[in-house]
Amino acid sequence: MIEIKTPAQIERMREAGRVVADALAAMTEAAVPGATPQDLDEVGAQVLRKAGATSPFLDYHPGWAPTPFPASICASVNDAIVHGIPSSDPLVEGDLVSIDFGALLDGWAGDAATSFVVGGGTDPLIETTAAALAAGIEQARPGNRLGDIAHAVGAVARAAGYGLLADHGGHGIGRTMHEDPHVPNEGRAGRGLKLRAGLVLAIEPMLIAGGGDDYRTDADGWTLRSADGTRAAHVEHTVAITEDGPRILTLP
Repeated sequence: MIEIKTPAQIERMREAGRVVADALAAMTEAAVPGATPQDLDEVGAQVLRKAGATSPFLDYHPGWAPTPFPASICASVNDAIVHGIPSSDPLVEGDLVSIDFGALLDGWAGDAATSFVVGGGTDPLIETTAAALAAGIEQARPGNRLGDIAHAVGAVARAAGYGLLADHGGHGIGRTMHEDPHVPNEGRAGRGLKLRAGLVLAIEPMLIAGGGDDYRTDADGWTLRSADGTRAAHVEHTVAITEDGPRILTLP
């Protein structure tokens, strides 16, 4: 079932989204060479506690997963694309890190992801992933179709020669982290669900440097890695469709 949110409910989601943004900023700052993904997980957990929020990731157990997720963040490093379990391995300068994070606050969810290079600097893969997200968000307007978002994301990724993680995409979000509808990262413009004001979506491109879409799953049953071993990037925002255009809820 697809739930349309009222303006008041969207405001409440904005508060959850602000917690997510604050946590991602704190974790990015803390991700210096020598820090571990587990250190970043604790930073994120501290932000949640301070805000009076909880994690929708911790103990999340979908049917396909062998065990509940054991952390408050997904920390995916280099060839890990998404769902990385935070490890105790120190980060080194030049690592590409993707952090996915969510918050539940007063009954409403926020969800976002960021990718960065440890030690600073830029990476064309990250820049293109961000551009794909921006293109998808631009299409999140009343009267457009879900396929318009998917086509916009995919067009940016393919034009740059990057792969798109197979079988994965964004999702609706609201009272829980994952709601209908599924939001593909590639598709045909003008097709699919008609977008309405009040629909809130998590849009999340996941790009693979080598150009392929295939992945493999680690023994932990969660971490997805590029099949060709190349690096990946993941960015995400929670976006409300409004009569005035797309509104990003996971900004500071």
